[in-house]
Amino acid sequence: MDQINRSESESLYATDGGSKIHKSAHTIRLELVDEPGSLLEALKPIVANEGNLLSIYHERGKKSPRGRVPVEVDFEATDRQYNSIIMAFRRSGFTVVETGKSQYSEEFIVLLAGDVIETDVTDTIERVRDGSNVSVIDVSLTPGQSEDEISGARFRLATQEGKMSETLEMLREITEEKGLKLIEPLTEVER
Repeated sequence: MDQINRSESESLYATDGGSKIHKSAHTIRLELVDEPGSLLEALKPIVANEGNLLSIYHERGKKSPRGRVPVEVDFEATDRQYNSIIMAFRRSGFTVVETGKSQYSEEFIVLLAGDVIETDVTDTIERVRDGSNVSVIDVSLTPGQSEDEISGARFRLATQEGKMSETLEMLREITEEKGLKLIEPLTEVER
């Protein structure tokens, strides 16, 4: 049986057969459909993988650009539990906007120009979000003021360390397929 003790730094340690297992705090930001039971359903990956819930901040009165409710969940988990929780969220179909800094440590901004709205911006967001190494943190849309003006979108993304190149390649493919222009970050990226 595990014995649980709080340390001075508030990290959680469990002893299992004489060895200590470090649990650290993590934050995950989600976007939920505003329907009864969706918050409870969203917590299942954490509970099922033995994460310890610390707090839940549910911004029900606020909507994301995708029309969903932002939710921030703080929990404690071992590294293995954390990885299982993230994979469970990806499989469950919930929109994960951001996870702990250790998972997505490289943040950058790209711009898309062209008929962003006409080429189904929701599809673009979902395809980027479904990339295994990327999280969509924020999307800002600028519609053209007239039929002659092009629309644009600003994507703030986060990716795992060393995966920015792979993420940009995925974005190049999506934008080329949709006839959009991609303005990449002004950073040195290996190709």
